[in-house]
Amino acid sequence: MSIWWSLHLRREAASVPLARRLLLGTMETAGVDPDISYDLSVALSEACANAVEHAGGAGSNSGYQVTAHIEGDRCRIEVTDSGPGFPLGRIRRTVRPLGRRSHQAEHGRGLFLIESLVDHVHFHNRPGHGAVVSFDKVLKWREDSLLKAS
Repeated sequence: MSIWWSLHLRREAASVPLARRLLLGTMETAGVDPDISYDLSVALSEACANAVEHAGGAGSNSGYQVTAHIEGDRCRIEVTDSGPGFPLGRIRRTVRPLGRRSHQAEHGRGLFLIESLVDHVHFHNRPGHGAVVSFDKVLKWREDSLLKAS
């Protein structure tokens, strides 16, 4: 069985928990292991929060899209915005001396958190059309799941 949904959301903070709750509800109904569901929901929240914060200029009312797809034993999620995209070099890991904090150290941690919670992640720009964060994770199923991949 396959489950697919897509949302078009406003760039407002209230949209982040909405997307997260929809994902968690879908995972619960499908019978996905709660730990896997939680990891995916945190990764989704970080990607949505990034779109809300960075996807448009001052006064911009542009939205963003979330698409989730469960196929077999894998869930793939994509968050697409219409903002300026990731600054060049922004998504690369930078090493900083221990004990030193910088302005850069305060930003971009959400992207690293996404990387740590999922199996595969891809950050890229669509020149002139915004940024895309896509990630996937292999699912584990509860014993009582009716939708367990065969």
